[in-house]
Amino acid sequence: MEQITIDSILDSLRDRITLDETLKIKEAYEFALERHKGKKRLSGEDFITHPLAVAFILTNLNVDAMTIEAALLHEVINHSLTTKEEIEKCFGEDIAKIVDSISKINKLELSDHSESSALYLRKVLVGIAEDVRVLFIKLADRLHNMRTAEYLSEEKRKQKANETMNVLVPIAHRLGINSIKSELENLSLKCLKPYAYADILERLDKTQEELKDVLLEMQDSISDILIDHDIKFYIKSRVKSVYSIYNKLNNGKKWNNIYDILAMRIIVDKVSDCYTAIGLIHAKYRPIPGRFKDYIAMPKENLYQSLHTGVFGVDGHRFEIQIRTWEMDEIAEKGIASHWSYKEKGVKKVQNMMEQKLEVFRSFIETNRDLSDAEFASSMQQDFLSDFIYVFTPKGDVVELPKNATPIDFAYRIHSDIGDHVVGAIVNDNIVPLNFELSDHDIVKIKTNPNGSPSKEWLSIVKTGHARNKIKSYFSKQERESYLNKGKEILEKEIRKRKLAFETVLSAENVKKICNDLKLKDLSEIYFVIGSLRYTAGYIISLSQEEKKNVQDLLIERVIRGEQKKLQSSKSEILVAGTTDVLVNLAKCCKPVWGDSIKGYVTKGEGVSVHRTDCVNLLNKNDRFIDVLWNHAVESVYVTDIQVEVMMGKNYLLDLIAKATSKNIYIESVQTKEKENGFLYEMTIRIKNKEELESFMGALDTLPFVKEVYRK
Repeated sequence: MEQITIDSILDSLRDRITLDETLKIKEAYEFALERHKGKKRLSGEDFITHPLAVAFILTNLNVDAMTIEAALLHEVINHSLTTKEEIEKCFGEDIAKIVDSISKINKLELSDHSESSALYLRKVLVGIAEDVRVLFIKLADRLHNMRTAEYLSEEKRKQKANETMNVLVPIAHRLGINSIKSELENLSLKCLKPYAYADILERLDKTQEELKDVLLEMQDSISDILIDHDIKFYIKSRVKSVYSIYNKLNNGKKWNNIYDILAMRIIVDKVSDCYTAIGLIHAKYRPIPGRFKDYIAMPKENLYQSLHTGVFGVDGHRFEIQIRTWEMDEIAEKGIASHWSYKEKGVKKVQNMMEQKLEVFRSFIETNRDLSDAEFASSMQQDFLSDFIYVFTPKGDVVELPKNATPIDFAYRIHSDIGDHVVGAIVNDNIVPLNFELSDHDIVKIKTNPNGSPSKEWLSIVKTGHARNKIKSYFSKQERESYLNKGKEILEKEIRKRKLAFETVLSAENVKKICNDLKLKDLSEIYFVIGSLRYTAGYIISLSQEEKKNVQDLLIERVIRGEQKKLQSSKSEILVAGTTDVLVNLAKCCKPVWGDSIKGYVTKGEGVSVHRTDCVNLLNKNDRFIDVLWNHAVESVYVTDIQVEVMMGKNYLLDLIAKATSKNIYIESVQTKEKENGFLYEMTIRIKNKEELESFMGALDTLPFVKEVYRK
């Protein structure tokens, strides 16, 4: 393998970067060289060869100079004592953020458990959403590592290959980065199915040798046709990739029935030349039925455009032929990266087409933020990583949907307002029910009615997370409006009952005071908390009276009167003495969970803060306590912290995640700190109650490398 140097990288970029950018890339290289000095890869090579290889791979993806800088620096945080702040000081905030994102992704040491893959998927997607250059570097990083995978253990090779196939390849496909995607597929197959890979490669070598003359003859024949008709072109022949053939064989195809083992790509100058060329080829060679695809008129969602056909060529051999323009070829190979804009009024940014594509990921992450990692992965699999169908609007616009999607999914993909008011669908001129499963090339027309609205039954019908979230959002909005109207009605009724003036109780001054006391935004939120039974109308009115008492004052009065002895029923997870209409917060300092011994503390203007009775923050307080109890009628999930001290050695995070998975415990975050004789993992977890927490802590304590487990 040819040795990559900084000079070979700069030579590849010579026509695309300025002198100032060249100097910055050299500076990043020198910084990385110094930080990686003395470190070796498993192959025995100097570690700096890896970031150099990653940067060189990226020179073929039209990325900007900043991406090359970040690629050279992408391992300095994980493999040296360099900090994000140091990188920001030397190279700027943007590069520091990119390098930090890559460092966080690469730090994950995960197995092939579905939960682990889900966590990895979320980390990668968040990185993409923040800056797409994170994906470019991650793909190049993984490609170089897969090229040198023979130096890893068999178990590690398979883990990396699975991770690549389940997470990185599908995302690269969705963004159209096929030049890297295809090689990653082949390398992953080589790790996961080495015998199958070797068998296909051997058969391909024989096929190529046997058909070498056939390929040349077919290429010469097509060239003559195009030259005779004055079409400028570039033509190249290829044999289908090992992974692509494996996929077809694995799906039941016979070797002799794989039509596109022999393939030719023709690149021309104009779109009109694409159609002329395919007509001329079909006139000379008989087309294979059902093999023609027009992705120029109907581009794929990842922007791919090309004409595809299959023909019976010379001596009856079957060929796949692709015809496209130079611009289409650039997009087909580099996808979203081909739309990277180097300069626009002196500012580097992505073009609109790429930005819109990334917005799909950002929107997905935002609407699924509260899902567990496993649920997040499942939803992502449905919306983005599954098999797709392409259906059409009546005007001929292409809409990409997951396989088996319904007209409801289609409607919400067009616009949320159309989805909210859909009442019927016509597919291929036939009226169909809303749970009808759409197929490739269906023409779908949606019937709407201004008075129509979603049904909760739709939640079990739709196939996309996007549609499901929009339906949930509709009902959440309707529920909120219901609470607002109900709260307004209750408050106005109580004001009339007390013979008070509306303009006095709800004056601007009083509304401001009530909002400050209860941490609300405006009058509509006051109505909402009354309608949702969080506070009573009487309590709200009492806050507006002349004495201007706040939450703390009123609660203290109840404590003084001894009312705290009476614990009233409530829908809250915490029962507070003497009241059901007070704001209650679980203290962030000790994070109690159901079953802990707890004590309430009346805070200044923020209701009751609930602490564990052994919380250190209560030691120096001797008043303003109020009785609180866990509500047995309410079930909830609690967030709390535990500390896990482990022995010095390898990174044990994978083992801890595996143990959490086996106990069905969701880990929200983990912080790692180095101690004198080991490491400390500060874990934030979601738990149902103290019993479940103690069971999980006990399970961790049985691990041989764990020294101690305790709560913060």
